[in-house]
Amino acid sequence: MDGSLGDSDGIKDPGSKKRGRSDSCAPSSSKACREKLRRDKLNDKFVELGSFLEPGRSPKTDKAAILIDAARMVTQLRGEAEKLKNSNSNLQEKIKELKVEKNELRDEKQRLKAEKEKLEQLMKSMNAQPSFLTHPPAIPAAFAPQGQVPGNKLMPFMSYPGVAMWQFMPPASVDTSQDHVLRPPVA
Repeated sequence: MDGSLGDSDGIKDPGSKKRGRSDSCAPSSSKACREKLRRDKLNDKFVELGSFLEPGRSPKTDKAAILIDAARMVTQLRGEAEKLKNSNSNLQEKIKELKVEKNELRDEKQRLKAEKEKLEQLMKSMNAQPSFLTHPPAIPAAFAPQGQVPGNKLMPFMSYPGVAMWQFMPPASVDTSQDHVLRPPVA
């Protein structure tokens, strides 16, 4: 709105009914001449404002209609700006929540990764165990044989590690379909 659309050089539009500006009205002239320049400048700004509000508007629209439209437009833009501010603040809160959730998931992933590595190490150590296992500490010291220290004694492993012994039994011994006939339940 620098006034570039204003008609300040005194050229009159051929279709206009207005009187043309006289070149004799210089800025150092009379008060009436200065007032006319001010009114002309205001009129040009109203026309420019009207063209901003509605580009297809006829230039003969009165100043009151232009001001009403401008006030309506400003109110509408303020409402839209408020909606956008609220939407922006809601999105910022959502971003913060998602960042917290992301950090929690990252921490849980690290914890699960460490737990997985521990379990893998445990599996490796179980596979690499010798054929002797430590005595299970489930037997209390009161039931241990006299003169024997419970807990650290090694006992032989009765099977081959990783191989089930039922594979070497005859099929008739493994068949359990006739157990209820051969061995009736005790009442």
